[in-house]
Amino acid sequence: MLENYLGSLSFRLTRLEKVGALSGDPTALASNLISVTQEQNPWTKTVLRGVRAPGTGFPYRIMLGTMKHKGGKDFCVIYRKNPVLVLEFQNEKYVRWVIPDNPANRAVIEGIGIKLNS
Repeated sequence: MLENYLGSLSFRLTRLEKVGALSGDPTALASNLISVTQEQNPWTKTVLRGVRAPGTGFPYRIMLGTMKHKGGKDFCVIYRKNPVLVLEFQNEKYVRWVIPDNPANRAVIEGIGIKLNS
């Protein structure tokens, strides 16, 4: 679940997700968030870029962890063919976060004043 605390965004993973992602909760400054886009199909080349390392991935089932590509690294939490939000950052460890699209995550995005692109 996406959280905003004192201008810092974090995506809280469950214990099982942390094991699957081989990573902890990603964090970034809310001021470094450039854009947020909603994608209906997370399994396209525009959403998933590069190679998974480290993490867990089974095509069309689950993608948890880091995707490394020429432009940097993306943090992904994708389940089945459920819609996702793609958060793009500048000057952060991860260039993008690809996270589940749900009302709670949308509320955090709206709360910091970022307009959702479709």
